Amino acid sequence: MKKIEAIIKPFKLDEVKDALNAIGVHGMTVSEVKGFGRQKGHTELYKGSEYVVDFLPKVKLEIVARNSEVDNIIKTIIKTAQSGRIGDGKIFVREIDDVIRIRTGERGKEAI
Repeated sequence: MKKIEAIIKPFKLDEVKDALNAIGVHGMTVSEVKGFGRQKGHTELYKGSEYVVDFLPKVKLEIVARNSEVDNIIKTIIKTAQSGRIGDGKIFVREIDDVIRIRTGERGKEAI
């Protein structure tokens, strides 16, 4: 099992969620986060003063999936979240040792 963490632009969330749902991903965790990479933030004007916005709003998706589903999930996220502009985001993939469904006590792939 793998955990896929994708950091994407907030306005792409609905499109990515719908595309993932269409390929059979029915569970994910979504968090509003802030960060920056090569984008490095930007300067804004407020009441006549300039200030730097270092951290830009992003959305983090977390999905735990079977190994056989990971490549398709990643391809779907890239296809739908990609705008071709700086700041489209990143995808991280990690190994998951175990999953436990609290309600039933199921473990492993059955708990996903």
